[in-house]
Amino acid sequence: MPGTILQSLDRGLLTITMNRPERRNAINAEMSADLIEAVRRAADDTEVRAVLLRGANGTFCVGGDVKSMAENRSELTYEVKRANLRKGMEISRLLHELPKPVVAQIDGAAAGAGLSIALSCDLRVAGASAKITTAFAKVGFSGDYGGTYFLTQMLGSAKARELYLMSPVLTAQEALALGMVTKVVPDAEVADAATTLAMSLAQGPTVTLGYIKRNINNAEHLSLEACFDAEAAHHTRCGETADHLEAAKAFMEKRSAVFKGR
Repeated sequence: MPGTILQSLDRGLLTITMNRPERRNAINAEMSADLIEAVRRAADDTEVRAVLLRGANGTFCVGGDVKSMAENRSELTYEVKRANLRKGMEISRLLHELPKPVVAQIDGAAAGAGLSIALSCDLRVAGASAKITTAFAKVGFSGDYGGTYFLTQMLGSAKARELYLMSPVLTAQEALALGMVTKVVPDAEVADAATTLAMSLAQGPTVTLGYIKRNINNAEHLSLEACFDAEAAHHTRCGETADHLEAAKAFMEKRSAVFKGR
């Protein structure tokens, strides 16, 4: 029987598919654990140069499995529930800090924690009919999986408050106009567009792309001086990679560089 996620590796691109189609890929404890394991393995696997995250059967993820939460509500103490939730939320941090590019393919819907996870990725490709919403306030929750952090960083405090307090359902085009998604394509093309984008990153200078992510993540919380220090170190390190030497040679020879990811 298939697990809660599916994985496939092709030319450096690891595709992770959330696989609970009967629940519109709602997150439960098993899926959280499987996602965390997969992303930690991707971080360590030198064969993985980029990640594509998607949902099975035309839906990205509708958030937490409310039915499962309701069934377990009376059995666990506050402390245990909090610890379990915090453990599952690590998937958003791991994706955000993964030293390799991550693309989210948003089909159908990205809601609640599903949207939070999508926002933790580097780039998002949405189908034209996708629905995007924070959703939490409408079911009496304040929000988890880092959505308030990522939206505030991405759009600013005022817009994050609006999207969380009012919980509108955004169209893909509305999300694009706000800067929440990278591009919108017809539904029939979303899989190809997301895969093409992710594969282009998988063929890029992997070490350098990882340091670019780290520089931008640093800018979210470090001082100007600390960011400058890190930029200098990272830039110098990238200059020592085989990919940089290949790019310089390709530039002189007026051809496209062929990156090896090292």
